[in-house]
Amino acid sequence: MATIESIQNAYIDYVLTEGTEPKSVYVFAKKNEMTEEEFYRFFGSFEAIEQNIWADIAKKTITEIKTQEVWSQYSAREKALSFFYSFFELLKGTRSFAVYSLKKHQRALSHPRILDDLKTIVENFGDDIIKEGLESGELADRRFLAKRYKDGLWMQFGFVLNFWINDNSAGFEKTDEAIEKGVNVTFDLFQRSPIDNLLEYGKFLAKNGNFRERMGV
Repeated sequence: MATIESIQNAYIDYVLTEGTEPKSVYVFAKKNEMTEEEFYRFFGSFEAIEQNIWADIAKKTITEIKTQEVWSQYSAREKALSFFYSFFELLKGTRSFAVYSLKKHQRALSHPRILDDLKTIVENFGDDIIKEGLESGELADRRFLAKRYKDGLWMQFGFVLNFWINDNSAGFEKTDEAIEKGVNVTFDLFQRSPIDNLLEYGKFLAKNGNFRERMGV
């Protein structure tokens, strides 16, 4: 009997063996001894299978990292790092498929549609940990900008994903380094900086513009 997992595994095996997706759902279903009806019970297209595979890796990653005893003690930055490291560690197990999937759906702009569900999961996860960071004071609550932090985290994720696809280093050590540097730089931008102090000082002076006049300066 067909299941989501069995269809995913059969699809991965097919595309990696043949180097291309099946010509039709009928051909794929017949090869795997299922009916088209069984296939469509779970997926509406081959693209939907790929979307689900990518999303499942992210869901599994989040489930695993949240079971860590130290999770509740992590800062927002540490939670982001934990997600990135764990996601790409899991992705190693399906690297051949990941490379095939992304290279087949390469786009000049934005991200391929097969990553739509993954993007939603990453952004929702990012939004949750960023809210924690804002509430704790770890991150700067900048008007208009704070709500875009999750977009910055997704951009960093996309950069690392592309880097990993092209990483030929042993054990993908360079990707680990890219994660460390990239996530830390991203969160450095999210945190309070001297520029924030300067902006607040400017606002203060603007509100108290007649201070020098009152002092007779």
